[in-house]
Amino acid sequence: MKSKDNEKNASFGKALKTFLFPRKKIILIGLFLILISKAASFVLPLQTKFLLDEVVPEKDYQKLTLLIIIVLSAILVQSITSFLLVKILGVEAQRLIADLRIQVQKKVLSLPIRYFDNEKSGAIVSRIMTDVEGVRNIVGTGLVQLVGGSITAIGSILFLLNINWQMTLAVLIPIIVLGIIMMKAFGKIRPIFRNRGKINAEVTGRLTETLNGVRVIKGFNAEEQENKSFDDGVYRLFNNIKKSMTATALISSSSAFLIGIASTAIMGFGAHFMMSDGPNTMTSGDFIMFTVLLGLMIAPIVQMSNIGSQLTEAIAGLDRTEELLKMTPENEDENRTIYLEKIEGDIQFDNVSFAYEEDKEVVHDISFDAPRGSVTALVGTSGSGKSTIAGLASSFMAPNSGKVLIDNQDLSKINLPSYRQFLGVVLQDDFLFEGTIRENILFPRPNASEEQLNEAVKAAYIKEFTDHFEHGLDTVIGERGVKLSGGQRQRIAIARAILADPKIIILDEATSNLDNESEAYIQKSLAELMKGRTTFVIAHRLSTIRRADQILVIEQGRIAERGTHDELIAKEGRYFDLHTYQSRI
Repeated sequence: MKSKDNEKNASFGKALKTFLFPRKKIILIGLFLILISKAASFVLPLQTKFLLDEVVPEKDYQKLTLLIIIVLSAILVQSITSFLLVKILGVEAQRLIADLRIQVQKKVLSLPIRYFDNEKSGAIVSRIMTDVEGVRNIVGTGLVQLVGGSITAIGSILFLLNINWQMTLAVLIPIIVLGIIMMKAFGKIRPIFRNRGKINAEVTGRLTETLNGVRVIKGFNAEEQENKSFDDGVYRLFNNIKKSMTATALISSSSAFLIGIASTAIMGFGAHFMMSDGPNTMTSGDFIMFTVLLGLMIAPIVQMSNIGSQLTEAIAGLDRTEELLKMTPENEDENRTIYLEKIEGDIQFDNVSFAYEEDKEVVHDISFDAPRGSVTALVGTSGSGKSTIAGLASSFMAPNSGKVLIDNQDLSKINLPSYRQFLGVVLQDDFLFEGTIRENILFPRPNASEEQLNEAVKAAYIKEFTDHFEHGLDTVIGERGVKLSGGQRQRIAIARAILADPKIIILDEATSNLDNESEAYIQKSLAELMKGRTTFVIAHRLSTIRRADQILVIEQGRIAERGTHDELIAKEGRYFDLHTYQSRI
């Protein structure tokens, strides 16, 4: 139990250090304004005694006028400081949220591919956009309410003790009990809020997948099962919220009960001291002032139950954000010290093995050379390890054993951005961004000239279909290019790779979505693209790799055969069987 409390305090302390300390000047200004605002808030209750015990009995209108001016001045000071607090701390909190979102998004993009394979995109979006929202309760309104409420409560207690210490103690006992209940309750609530963020991310992730896959869902008449999946997630979220509401309801009911006891004590003790002639006798002005000051003390304490929930939720969100920020970026490796200015493109696999999960290797002792300017084709059945080999060549993952070499240098020691600037990738289901055809082709080189763009467009035969569009290259293609055919999307992806002008090209089923006419066009453009560039081609359609310099037949993560098309046909082995089978189709 103590370790959990220590962990909570450490997280809160770290949050304060991380988010408040760099903004200490603004925070100090805010605290100064809070002090002024709360000092002004005491003017009205403190003047009630003077009003009731001196001004009214004496019917002194001159003093009444002065009193009204003083109170109005204090109210004006409160209004101005409240505006400035929102303007300064509120805006700063929103700036912090924006900065933190940018920081988290950069961190996410720096993580290895393996992270994205294991996380839903919607869950990642939730971490970037939702988890950081709570910091406004630390820097913004929460800080004002927490610090301001504390100042008001402490100041009120001091004044109350000065008026009548017996009545003050009678009031403080139930309030201390309330404070203990609140602390215990917030300790229970925090894990609930933390789990809520996780559930919310899962539900958001599933919803994102549902919306992206709506055609598949409707095509298989699967609306009902998707509705059930979403319903289950929403009710898990509801049950989590129900738990937290039970805890907050306990705080609220305890607050009402204990404050009711305090109010009853005031009524009894107040009446006693007002009727007494002893040294602790109270005037009507004393009693009214005591009551108003007590309201000033209790209001922020009750308000702190809400603030406590907000801060607990904020810290839970920041815990999740901190977890993500602690993850090691793929390029943050002390061994990656080599920066490439240029490359020739010689790639070598030296006894490379790789496993996505421990003790479950998917490729075993792979060794081959891919000389500069050569074309290496990877063929085999689905799941044989072809894409994993291409991913290793792309540095999307690192070998568990063995080495991948680029120009005789170990790829695991090379700065990744300096290597990937020479890399071009065209995938089977290549991703297009929402926007225009032009924007998608220019993605790798936004500042490319119109001439360079037109060369890429011509090489990929983009004009063959954009000339039929009203807006040509400026046609908006929708999310993931939904308004285009599969072949059109693939040709845009190839044009994008051509414009990038890479030294190394990975073509993962790059022509699989093309009709025969489009494939004929693309084969010509790819032939031009691959000249002088080291190319890896993954293909099920063997007709696309006849001219490869070497063909590697991958079976169960191993190289079963290697050679040119003619050599492998002559062997009449596995490649021959695949080729013969496809020829019959």
